[in-house]
Amino acid sequence: MTPTEPRKTEKDEVPAKTDAAAPAAALDLDDASLFVNRELSLLQFQWRVLEEALDERNPVLERAKFLAIVGSNLDEFFMVRVAGLKHQVAAGVLDVSPDGMTAAEQLAVVRKEAAKLIAEMYGCYQEKIRPALKDAGIELLDYAELNDKQRENVKRFYDEVVFPVLTPLAHDPGRPFPHISNLSLNLAVLVRDDKGHVSFARVKVPDTLPRLLPIKRSSGGVKKDGTVPKNHYFVWLEQVIAANLDPLFPGMKVLEAHPFRATRNADLDIQEIEAADLLESIEEGVRRRRFGTVVRLCINPIMPASVREILLSNLEADDKDVFTHDGPLGISALMGVTSITRRELKDAPFLPWVPPALDGRDPHADIFTAIRRGDIMLHHPFDSFAPVVDFLREAARDGDVLAIKMTLYRVGKNSPVVRSLLEANENGKQVAVLVELKARFDEESNIEWAKALEAEGVHVVYGLLGLKTHSKIALVVRREGETIRRYVHLATGNYNPATAQAYTDLGVFTCDEAIGADATDLFNYLTGYSAKTSYRKLLVAPVNMLTRLEALIRREIEHAKAGRKAHLIFKINALVDKTMIRLLYEASQAGVRVDLLVRGICCLRPGVQGVSDNVTVTSVVGRFLEHSRVYWFRNGGAEEVYLGSADLMPRNIYRRVEVVFPVQDPRLVKELREHVLDVYLTDNLRARRMHADGSYTRLKPRGNDRPLDSQAWLIESRAGRPRGPYGNGV
Repeated sequence: MTPTEPRKTEKDEVPAKTDAAAPAAALDLDDASLFVNRELSLLQFQWRVLEEALDERNPVLERAKFLAIVGSNLDEFFMVRVAGLKHQVAAGVLDVSPDGMTAAEQLAVVRKEAAKLIAEMYGCYQEKIRPALKDAGIELLDYAELNDKQRENVKRFYDEVVFPVLTPLAHDPGRPFPHISNLSLNLAVLVRDDKGHVSFARVKVPDTLPRLLPIKRSSGGVKKDGTVPKNHYFVWLEQVIAANLDPLFPGMKVLEAHPFRATRNADLDIQEIEAADLLESIEEGVRRRRFGTVVRLCINPIMPASVREILLSNLEADDKDVFTHDGPLGISALMGVTSITRRELKDAPFLPWVPPALDGRDPHADIFTAIRRGDIMLHHPFDSFAPVVDFLREAARDGDVLAIKMTLYRVGKNSPVVRSLLEANENGKQVAVLVELKARFDEESNIEWAKALEAEGVHVVYGLLGLKTHSKIALVVRREGETIRRYVHLATGNYNPATAQAYTDLGVFTCDEAIGADATDLFNYLTGYSAKTSYRKLLVAPVNMLTRLEALIRREIEHAKAGRKAHLIFKINALVDKTMIRLLYEASQAGVRVDLLVRGICCLRPGVQGVSDNVTVTSVVGRFLEHSRVYWFRNGGAEEVYLGSADLMPRNIYRRVEVVFPVQDPRLVKELREHVLDVYLTDNLRARRMHADGSYTRLKPRGNDRPLDSQAWLIESRAGRPRGPYGNGV
């Protein structure tokens, strides 16, 4: 099965914008005008996610989910990216970014663009999402909108559950200003005593309770008879608390209460050289995250200037860090309503496909037999993640398996992967696991799993000094007769069943001898001492990945110079690295056709005359987060394709252990070209085309074009997918 219409060029679909970049005759490839600012490009991605919340073709609970994602993404953007810029400004750093801006200049434009995005985000909530939810029977009410019966129900819940949890903290000469933890929601309360003295107090909105309180017990759940209610009513927790503050301050008059929310610098600063124990260092860093400097203060417009000044002074925040939100602070809390069991308000569920060789129907074949018959490729979430778990479970229980080694980056809760590793250890296998403790915002979960594994005697390591281990690889060593065979699973995504349902990722099972030997060398590099600088087939950062990718691109340039058709297709999450961008510009100038599928940040400018005329940049934002990385080379007709964990960013190339691996089976190469890359490049419903000025235009079917949603096509293609004798991903 292939897409229904041939892919069009950028010139066919979207007129190129030429006002953002001058002709390249007077420019060299390092000129600042040829690069898009990294932070502004990341905010452009948030605009594309917001478009999905505004898109009425999406079911309303999916639209609410997208809006919550924008809110969550902006939290991280301020905690990490804005915090980094502020740190550079405070340190007096004068270096400029590739696009020619100082940190102070970037901070100014980022704040301005973020303010626009936030305003649009809240406009979307008030004018689009909230009314659409109401039309569907899901009402997100303000406290003032409650009727008498609803207030009675809410007051009962407040008295029984909320009030006992609340702790008012006064601020006066004898009591210091209370600590405001990162992303916590609080109320700034002014009270007056009987002598007329006005005082300030802070009440933290407990994060142990649902932010959206169900007014009826069945709201968000099911009725006693097991049926799903059609009408759901919720009220914001902070408004309930604000309306019932009197019992917290007996004998005092509550004058006013205003919500506020602080965002702090949350990027861990780990001095590994001085850390005797990395696990202990990371734990301390996670604790410190709650106390980082304030980088954003969110308030409502009606907060009086006097209260705002109290907050700014005591939080040691800048007036430029204040963002006013016309609606509930922390819009990511909308994710709470997406658990409502109303299927008609969500994307239709589907059953992921499992290759016949792995679906358990053949009683005489195990997963190792299937892999020996040929490499197997899975494309999640369209293909099930269960075979990956089964691979590790079977390895744990197979009497011939001697050892299991793997890397864990984002593990998740209740991990079946870790349970299989623990079972393997109990069964006497040699188990070695590299747990990346510095996986941003997953540190606490990874620390817990690392301790659990260590407690059972598993060999646990935390990676290399100064490098984050981001590679996705599992190695199983098995005795087969008089020989030893190595089975390897390599992937673009994490060993996490939850994200495997929400992210698009690719993985391959193989028992290729050279890849198995490379995997062994890689784990020796990670767990021991190794000065190895070459691998047989794997591209490993920071060892040989950059030089190998450069060589592959330059080979394509030579094909173009020799008059042969030359073509690159890269599907990645981000393109930031200046060296790689410059090389892609060179490829375009040489006549190489360059199609880039870049989900998020893209600092390359496509369509610049004489520089990137042959480059198109497409971003697909849809139901699933695009996460797979694919590097395809035409290579004079002998096409080659690589998959892996690495994006083209400095951190991936120079500061992480990454693995990019070849797909060698011609059937799988064909599958990737025709049923993955071509599908995304033909998308005209979820795709956006980037212009030279860094803006994006959403593509639409034109003329006789048939509409194509790439992710929907990939779901539907599984229903009628041909099943070969071994089902090896084809």
